[in-house]
Amino acid sequence: MKTYFSWKKILIGLSVLLIGFIVTTCSITKKNIKSQYQEVLNGDPLDVIIVPGIPFEGETWHQVMKMRVYWSVHLFELGLTKNIIYSGSSVYSPYVEAEVMKRYAVELGIPEEKIILEPNAEHSTENVFYSYHLAKKLGFENIALATDPFQSKLMKKFIRKKLKKKVKLIPIDFDLIHEQMTLPDPQIDTADLHVQNFVSITDRESWWKRFMGTLGNNIDYDSFEKVNK
Repeated sequence: MKTYFSWKKILIGLSVLLIGFIVTTCSITKKNIKSQYQEVLNGDPLDVIIVPGIPFEGETWHQVMKMRVYWSVHLFELGLTKNIIYSGSSVYSPYVEAEVMKRYAVELGIPEEKIILEPNAEHSTENVFYSYHLAKKLGFENIALATDPFQSKLMKKFIRKKLKKKVKLIPIDFDLIHEQMTLPDPQIDTADLHVQNFVSITDRESWWKRFMGTLGNNIDYDSFEKVNK
């Protein structure tokens, strides 16, 4: 009998196990989501929220990007945040995610002068880390991550460990969004946002390096802290 053995199959199997572990350990209840939202309602307005990107394929936005942008619009319109940082580079597609989200947000009524771009992050950890330091350089103190519940939960440990809990969490309340907002898909022109000579991260980095990036291990923390003091 022929036996098949390869490191590729082992890595795929480990990936499936890891994803399963994350899904089962990172559940977040509606009660927790509403509690975190209530804390923001009861507190002082945020100086800025961080909104991580997701790849844009050039035709219409992904539902995840749509929900993140609409959540940022909701928080801004209610006066819960004074500014918005959209974060994300051109990672898997030839569009800088931060630029695309800004264009949608402006179309939905957010003033351009209230939007800040962080166009370098390629992983969720980098979205948070780079945006936090950008916010601090701009003089912002009251900072929060506004994203979907799953990503919010995944970033909780990273924020606690690397940013000393200095970034609050405001996971999207999907029930609230659908109850209080209409959710049209605005048309935007992205022709000028197409990145020339784009190379996908899958062609630039190995699976392992991308995985390490997801965990935040591709950030040179010491050098970054020195440059951004």
